[in-house]
Amino acid sequence: MRETRLIVIRHGETAWNREKRMQGTTDTRLSDVGRAQAQALGRRLAGHRFSALYSSDLSRARDTASAIAEHTSRAVVTDPRLQERRFGIFEGLTADEIVARYPGEHARFASRDPDYEVPGGESARGFMQRCLGCLSEIAGRHPGEEVVVVTHGLVLDSLYRAAHGLDHGEPRPVPLINASLNRFGYDRGAWRLVVWGDVSHLAPEEVTVYRGAAA
Repeated sequence: MRETRLIVIRHGETAWNREKRMQGTTDTRLSDVGRAQAQALGRRLAGHRFSALYSSDLSRARDTASAIAEHTSRAVVTDPRLQERRFGIFEGLTADEIVARYPGEHARFASRDPDYEVPGGESARGFMQRCLGCLSEIAGRHPGEEVVVVTHGLVLDSLYRAAHGLDHGEPRPVPLINASLNRFGYDRGAWRLVVWGDVSHLAPEEVTVYRGAAA
């Protein structure tokens, strides 16, 4: 089997990113900065040859992918398995608000137990199985080809962990950057990181880096 190459992109910025609110599967929209980032991605990929364009069906990812489609004439194929991790009762809240309203649940969440589910949410282990299963399936459809996938911060976190053998409880040493290009290879069930956090297509004022959990 030939290696599939994936360009995996985190959606453009939203207002909740800027406010550091937990987004999860809440269907937030791109901010003005996020829309500019999406257009910059489209210009970056214009003329770049790739086989397919996939996206989460949440608006912030789908609208980012649509900007790429405008510049590349590729149809957007959405898949709900590419959505962000569900955070249930935490969604829409900042870290301080979560601690104040749900101290017990926050303590369990902060323990990094991979099987803990926030009420109304999903576990880190279950989420990782969901999104990596989808990405592996996509890669299997395009052996030896290159595809573009627009998704969310913690999907990228899962890919990084899979490529580096990083345990759920270990902190990730690199940031998640809106509208960044992240290149991976996939072959026979193994992930390989090629490039992380490429934002050379963005102006300095368009680069937004948020290290919190508000993915």
